[in-house]
Amino acid sequence: MKIEQIDLYHISQQLVSPFVTSFGRQEERQCLLLAIKAEGLVGWGECVANSTPGYSYETAGTAWQILSDFLIPAVLGEDINEPEEIDERLTFVRGHPLAKAALDQAAWDITAKRDGLSVAEKLAQPYPEGNAKRVKVGVSIGIQPTIDDTLQVIRNHLDQGYGRIKLKIKPGVDLVLAREARSAFPDTLIMLDANSAYRLVDAAIFQEMDDLNLLMIEQPLGYEDIYDHSQLRPLIQTPLCLDESIHSADDARFALAIGACDIINIKPARVGGWTEARKVHDLCWSSGMPVWCGGMLETGVGRAGQLALASLPGFTLPGDISATERYYHEDIAKPAFVLNVEDSTIGVPKGPGLGIEVDLDRLLAATVRQAHFKN
Repeated sequence: MKIEQIDLYHISQQLVSPFVTSFGRQEERQCLLLAIKAEGLVGWGECVANSTPGYSYETAGTAWQILSDFLIPAVLGEDINEPEEIDERLTFVRGHPLAKAALDQAAWDITAKRDGLSVAEKLAQPYPEGNAKRVKVGVSIGIQPTIDDTLQVIRNHLDQGYGRIKLKIKPGVDLVLAREARSAFPDTLIMLDANSAYRLVDAAIFQEMDDLNLLMIEQPLGYEDIYDHSQLRPLIQTPLCLDESIHSADDARFALAIGACDIINIKPARVGGWTEARKVHDLCWSSGMPVWCGGMLETGVGRAGQLALASLPGFTLPGDISATERYYHEDIAKPAFVLNVEDSTIGVPKGPGLGIEVDLDRLLAATVRQAHFKN
């Protein structure tokens, strides 16, 4: 397929409610969407970089420049037969995985449409097991003003049908919160996400959580650290999950080799796209390492891609792929993703490619700036 045109959109959308983590408070979400056009088909991808460099050094602004000046020119006018070829053409740019992931996702979407497959089916082609039709999901709850507020938010989400709760924590908002949550909801799957807010000297805090029967503690230490996590892991009983530390299959291989974690959160954007994410999945699956799919407040474009990835056989833990209404009153993609309250699952899109349609009117209404690149 010869790539004839790529359209790039910088959008901003209000969240249903503020999302607070150790990075700060977020009331609106910026991101980039792009569309690859070839042979009458369109493939969509989402760059999850936001307005600030908290989770990653990338922002929507830096991703716009990297895509416009380097990545898009590298693939525009080129023949791409399979999505893995996009990744190969972008290796001359060091880093910037969130920007690269948008092109990678769009390549999976457009080639799956060409093949008459869903992205989930195309991703699952190497596996005799195929892909799941529904994906277990949970909900991620930002830091609330008080513990009572947090407990009420948990209660609300349990009433909505979510079976797994993730609580964001930071120094000073951790042990007491976790204890109160466990006391109020003794049988609920609860995990904590520190977003790199602690250091190894804080190990005692996590040791005091060992009696809470938590599903996991996610990324307690430095965002680039793997070694110190390997030192923390034998000091605690709660399963330890890595997120920000894992930027590639090589990072996952290192983490496995030194025993740095019990679980890995695979965010396709963080590792540069679905091509690399599948490599991380394969490595972990062959090693018996549980994985789950993380989220970055995606629109329906990114959410469809997450569900496709999470349908692969190695994903055994509930992901952060909440229903559309959890984050946006009106998304730019249709149909909306809806939670099945009976089993806390969301259906994997069945249609060709990502299985969604972008509402161009909504997209343009949310667009801050746009650019169009033609061969």
